[in-house]
Amino acid sequence: MARSDEWHDDYWLLLIQLYLKKPQGVKHLYSRSLIDVAMELHIHPAEIHQRLFRLRQINTPRLQRLWDTYANSPKKLKRGINLLRQMKGFGNASVFYDGVEINESWEKDFKPISTGTLTPVKLILILDLYFRLTPITMVEDTPEVQELSKLIRETPKTIVDVMDVFLVCDPYISEYNHTDSPFLPACNNIWKRFGNEDLEALAALAAQLKEYFVNSR
Repeated sequence: MARSDEWHDDYWLLLIQLYLKKPQGVKHLYSRSLIDVAMELHIHPAEIHQRLFRLRQINTPRLQRLWDTYANSPKKLKRGINLLRQMKGFGNASVFYDGVEINESWEKDFKPISTGTLTPVKLILILDLYFRLTPITMVEDTPEVQELSKLIRETPKTIVDVMDVFLVCDPYISEYNHTDSPFLPACNNIWKRFGNEDLEALAALAAQLKEYFVNSR
């Protein structure tokens, strides 16, 4: 994540555009539109979310001027954003943040793992469902599996295959101790991050992350 002191005032143009996007206002922390801006700027979604609240309050003269200049002029806003994106190194962390330490761990959660279209975020949602089912119900025709399949646009079989891998990762399930699934490295990483933590915290995170998929269809 770019440090807060690497924020550039020109970035407000992207946030004004985001804020004005219907429905107008502060967007959900994990809405796809907010995540897209966060990934473009290499700035953590939480910081983008906080700055949207500042934009709603318009608590500085500089912010007021930007709002007055661009909020009611879509063409001017679009032109300003196009110029911003033409800046040398914009959107390229290795260039734009040369010399600044960058942690892309949160960004990787929204990028596909090495196999297929699965992402760590999707694996987190599948893990949450895993803890809500029993092994005998981890099958393709289970309603909860069907529902999650539609939400994240993965086949029920893929979701079941991932759950089978989580069975291997689960230290409390002794009869499943081996798999040659290509999903194993990614699933193992997700298990290490969340499998042994508070399940209520995992459920709360999963509920928030679903927002990323709800309005993307």
